Amino acid sequence: MTPAYRNELKYLIHQSEYRQLQAVLHPLLGHDTHAGPGGGYAIRSLYFDDLYHTAYRQKMAGVEVRKKYRVRIYNCAAGHIALECKYKNGAYIHKESVPLTPGEYAALCRGDCRFLLDKPQLLARQFFVEARANLIRPCVIVAYDREAFVNDVGTVRITFDKTLTAIDPRQDLFDPAAPGYHVLPPGQMILEVKFTGILPEYIQNIFRAYSFVRTSASKFCLCVDQVRHTLR
Repeated sequence: MTPAYRNELKYLIHQSEYRQLQAVLHPLLGHDTHAGPGGGYAIRSLYFDDLYHTAYRQKMAGVEVRKKYRVRIYNCAAGHIALECKYKNGAYIHKESVPLTPGEYAALCRGDCRFLLDKPQLLARQFFVEARANLIRPCVIVAYDREAFVNDVGTVRITFDKTLTAIDPRQDLFDPAAPGYHVLPPGQMILEVKFTGILPEYIQNIFRAYSFVRTSASKFCLCVDQVRHTLR
């Protein structure tokens, strides 16, 4: 079965632009299922890379077809832990995931991923093979606060990723007090627009009112750079 790829557009915006756009989107779109009472939630992702930093180097070189592995959690809680692979093909993205228990996550961090062979998902076996063949290991924790808007049929997802923070991969992913390093200037955030097929005209009209500049900024690469610079 061919995976369903989605379009992904990225922009760097400032707090003032966020407030204006949020006020326009709020009456039209709902918050996503992870949202708390204030409409947002915290995301942490432990990213993996091999000894040659292939995922990082491919992104920086602009390789069209590439992928990244990560473990993602929400609100620093163990209730939802997922091993994910994000595939990228030009401006299109596709994501696959495998649910993990806290014990399985701990084993993964120790380098013991044999349990993945018992999982039904193809991604589990794919990660196991690459971990053994390419010596994939944790390289950075990416943390940020997200506010996400979705349309009724789920074909459009607009996210504001704030307070982007780079954390040493040796820190506890679940520790809300884990020390980190702010990556973007104060008041700056990343706006992402993901959609299937064609972006609805009413949303296109909203964005025409703003002069947002597209960016290829990667939260993963920005955080890797920050951690490397800090640990020199």
